[in-house]
Amino acid sequence: MNPLRVLHVLTIMNRGGAETMVMNYYRNIDRTKIQFDFLLHRESEGAFDDEILLLGGRIYRLQNINFKNLRQYKKSLDTFFKTHPEYKIIHSHLNGLSTFVLKAAKKNNVPVRIAHSHTSLYKVNMNPFSRNRHSLNFIFKFFVQNYFKLKVPKYANHYYSCGKKAGLWLFGKRNINAVNMINNAIDSDNFVYQEKKARTIKEQLNLNNKFVVGHVGNFVVEKNHSFLIRVFGELLKLNKDCVLLLVGGGDNKMYKELVSEMDIVNQVKFLGVRNDVNNILQAMDVFVFPSTNEGLPVTLIEAQSSGLKILASDEISNELNITDLVKFMSLDQPPKYWAEFIIKHSNYNRENTKDKIVKGNYDIINNAKMLHDLYQNALKK
Repeated sequence: MNPLRVLHVLTIMNRGGAETMVMNYYRNIDRTKIQFDFLLHRESEGAFDDEILLLGGRIYRLQNINFKNLRQYKKSLDTFFKTHPEYKIIHSHLNGLSTFVLKAAKKNNVPVRIAHSHTSLYKVNMNPFSRNRHSLNFIFKFFVQNYFKLKVPKYANHYYSCGKKAGLWLFGKRNINAVNMINNAIDSDNFVYQEKKARTIKEQLNLNNKFVVGHVGNFVVEKNHSFLIRVFGELLKLNKDCVLLLVGGGDNKMYKELVSEMDIVNQVKFLGVRNDVNNILQAMDVFVFPSTNEGLPVTLIEAQSSGLKILASDEISNELNITDLVKFMSLDQPPKYWAEFIIKHSNYNRENTKDKIVKGNYDIINNAKMLHDLYQNALKK
């Protein structure tokens, strides 16, 4: 019997949070019964494309969603569903922009239409005098997402979210009880802290006798790298033997310029996109995550799974603190205050947190089985 093929809709399969989460489920779901295919919005290949094909998935590509070609994009969606009537389940990860694909799917009688919320764009900072103000591109994205999300519940008939805060943002209070919480689960065995391994990784990265501050996230404005770098600058005043590891892709030119202006080039390492994040986390001593907007970031589950102390912005939902390793702080506090807090909490016994990850229901094995059942049951309704 052929497996049920589920069509996942994303932008590009690079190593972002939603993409990593989807791949974690894809690797661990029973692929003899459920297969994942992908409808993407970039012509260029993503980091996970080869693995998708190796696992038996298919990849389709449409043009980028652009308001200059919106009419053509809608036509392309309609054509796609007319020529691919085999898809009975559409699982869209485009947040507010899921409106377009789910509307086309409904028009073409796709029975199961899933909208999955991965973010919570509640606030935007337009204050020109604020050090944490958002860029014009982000402000535009904020208003576009918040406008188009209003019609998502009309075209979706199944609501998924990475957490309650993200679910409330996309689906609203009146629909929250209908939302299935799909945890950003991980293969926790890959992240368990091992002291010997940590020493080896530090040696490989020339980090012996260094206090290592880490961050994993693509270089997009909501990750707030500028603030993070300023926090690190203050931290160096308190401990000159510090190093900052930045893992992630995207345009980092402005952040490299900031590092140069602050004269801390030798203390900041831009590691780029990595396929060994689990190993890089071993080398870190503390994880700092000052995002301005998030859903429930998978990277913070990974960091907890590796036993790291974490300092995160209070814009992130505290529901992810499943190990008590996460401390939250307001972005209104100056970088100096963040740095002092890091120093104060830098001495701790790093432990194996696998049992807490499993107990918190963030291990991928059980979650993959749950998603399998949700797909199968959705078709029966």
